[in-house]
Amino acid sequence: MTAATSDALLARMMQLHPKVIDLVLDRVWRLLAALDHPEEKLPPVIHLAGTNGKGSTQAMLRAGIEGAGKTTHAYTSPHLVRFHERIRLAGTLIPEDELTVILDECLAANGPEAITYFEITTVAALLAFARTPADWCLLETGLGGRLDATNVVAQPAMTIITPISLDHEAFLGDTLARIAAEKAGILKRGVPCVVGPQPEEALEVIEARAAALGAPLLAYGQHWHAWEERGRLIFQDENGLLDLPLPALPGAHQIQNAGAALAALRYLGFDEAACEAAVTCATWSARLQRLTTGTLAEAAPEAEIWLDGGHNPAAGEALADFLSSRPARPTHLICGMLNTKDASGYLGPLAACTDGLTAVTIAGADAALPADTLAQTARDCGMQAQTAPSIEAALAAIVAETPQARVMFCGSLYFAGDVLRING
Repeated sequence: MTAATSDALLARMMQLHPKVIDLVLDRVWRLLAALDHPEEKLPPVIHLAGTNGKGSTQAMLRAGIEGAGKTTHAYTSPHLVRFHERIRLAGTLIPEDELTVILDECLAANGPEAITYFEITTVAALLAFARTPADWCLLETGLGGRLDATNVVAQPAMTIITPISLDHEAFLGDTLARIAAEKAGILKRGVPCVVGPQPEEALEVIEARAAALGAPLLAYGQHWHAWEERGRLIFQDENGLLDLPLPALPGAHQIQNAGAALAALRYLGFDEAACEAAVTCATWSARLQRLTTGTLAEAAPEAEIWLDGGHNPAAGEALADFLSSRPARPTHLICGMLNTKDASGYLGPLAACTDGLTAVTIAGADAALPADTLAQTARDCGMQAQTAPSIEAALAAIVAETPQARVMFCGSLYFAGDVLRING
């Protein structure tokens, strides 16, 4: 079978509901019942929610579990280049022939009933996981937690809430407390929850929800600590101290993401070798990813090219911290964003550590922020900004003037996917 087969099925799924996002679980439960409840046939589940860092934390968990010689399924979203990236079966991306069978079965079971794209594809992932043996299953929420389509496992082995910040306010609420309440919806009675660094307003909500459910918390700053010391990652919990290499994923924020993964692994009984594998073997595309090969890298051989898919104010701060920590070099952003995001909040922290921004409209995205609007927002934040008609044109203009520039593609995971497709 060809890739077009799954693409055609996915295109049909896009037509099953008039809205991209519609947060209820009724349609998910209906389809799960029609498929004989695959969510009840999974290996032990670790369920992750949060605004920032859940993908990186999941990647480190997977590296740690696999480093211990165990297998794990993993579900994440959105994908960058191909849908197959969302579903990893026992360590391997789902093959095309298996994906088409699962998608076709879900479409047949659903019939003409309304269901969102994320809901039906999440059910497809759960069906695939239920049919393939593995030791563990990692589920990452798509949006929020309480009404997210992944929130259908009655008794996971553990939940994890990574740092919460303002994002998706139209769906989750316009305060940290309201957003935290939605994320805390993944907590289950008696199930332990690892909590990453949180604003006090969010932590209070999580703690209250955990107390009501009798869910033990392993909270950053209380039950575990992680920090960098002399070029090493130091982790401490009630079981003692770990002295590990720094995370393979770059950026100071990955210290705390690694800490959450380590706290989970240690609580679940994994040894120090698994913990070291978690921090040294994890890979995660479009999260401060260095592009050293491919079409774009070849077009700018003297430049230092990076890619990051962060898109909210907290991600902007993390990116600014990373750029500020790098050796001095002319630094330019090539940025594409969606109009549903806080562009000024994202760009504000970056103004002081960049020499300019080139705005590009994300191709084919209905919610793309026009390049002219994005460039003006950057100027309002104190940046020198211009526009370009394409990713390739933006890069060419920068390296024509500054061949050895540091170039950061940024602003959206959808934009990051375009960059990776162009780069090959």
